[in-house]
Amino acid sequence: MKACGLIVEYNPFHHGHVYHIQKAKEVSRADCIIAVMSGSFLQRGEPAIIDKFHRTKAALQSGIDIVLELPYPYAVQSSDLFAKGSVLTLDQLGVSNICFGSESGNVSHFITTFEKYKEKETIYKSTLHHHLKQGTSFPEASKKAYQKIGLTSGQMDLSRPNNILGFSYVKTVLEYCLPIKPLTIKRTSSNYHDESITSEIASATSIRKQLFQENDISPETSAAIPDETITQLKNYKNKAALWHTWENYFPLVHYRVLTMSLEELAQIHGVEEGLEYRIKKTAKTATSFINWMKQIKTKRYTWTRLQRIFAHLLTNTKKADIQSVVSSNSVPYVRVLGLTKNGQAYLHTIKKNMNVPIVFSLAHGHMQPMLAMEEKATHAYYSVVPPNHRALLFKQELQAPIRMK
Repeated sequence: MKACGLIVEYNPFHHGHVYHIQKAKEVSRADCIIAVMSGSFLQRGEPAIIDKFHRTKAALQSGIDIVLELPYPYAVQSSDLFAKGSVLTLDQLGVSNICFGSESGNVSHFITTFEKYKEKETIYKSTLHHHLKQGTSFPEASKKAYQKIGLTSGQMDLSRPNNILGFSYVKTVLEYCLPIKPLTIKRTSSNYHDESITSEIASATSIRKQLFQENDISPETSAAIPDETITQLKNYKNKAALWHTWENYFPLVHYRVLTMSLEELAQIHGVEEGLEYRIKKTAKTATSFINWMKQIKTKRYTWTRLQRIFAHLLTNTKKADIQSVVSSNSVPYVRVLGLTKNGQAYLHTIKKNMNVPIVFSLAHGHMQPMLAMEEKATHAYYSVVPPNHRALLFKQELQAPIRMK
């Protein structure tokens, strides 16, 4: 059997994701589609709107054969580390291809861009360092560095969000010499950050915005998501009494900061350059999560960077916890969240060739350090759910993976 890997968040699963799955099957001619998906917290530092298990069910009903969990230490990171964890996880499952969406839509442009990048990597890094020292945010400094070596124009524009992620995937494949052929499809209709629903294929950002504004699933939102997503959004809200936003966590993270010392704050992953002083000072006047972010945000500290830091604050993830992840050239395990019969058949054929253990639940994970971090992140995620529902939702972590026909 041949497998194709997708790197996803499904926050929530929408028609654009259905299109991605269909095109991935078409261009890869794979027998099995495997998705590696962020768990409780996402790449931009946000809590997932519904938990990983309900998102897994929507994916399995819509063409995915196996859903793997991207471990928390990789999931809530900038593009390079996010890509590293995702690609190395899929490599363990023996995928022949990784298929991603991009503004470019041509994988040869990514290969050529990587070659140009390697030729001028020293210039890129020195330019990046120069702009960071001047107080420029990492995304803007990186854009200027890519611009310096001619990679923000022409066939490949590395200032576009999906091109940036796609380039990180291709870079990981090529730098680790993995036996994976990258494939890309051109994004259709909506852009990554579009905030309004303008067609049946809408951005996840616009769908979440509409859901939170109305606190319900309107006809406009229904048109942009499959029936299975509607079912899972309703099911989760019935169990948890909410869809997750950062505002739900404001009292918790506010209390954490107010009771932490500056030394403790400085140990949290992502807190650099004296940012602990700014976080501590603004906590005294913050009245909501958004209000707090606006007080801290500067040219240097982007909204996304701050959200990641606050996710690490909430989960008490320290610099030392992440260091081993950054330095490692492999993932320590592969966690299966759900699978179909076809996925089960594929897993049976590949598991004997895997170099790391397969984990089917936290109960059988032997609590290696990264799984312990995952458990902590899950407890933090469910902390805003009514107490009588928390144990029931966390119980999913201890059970066998979700199985679909």
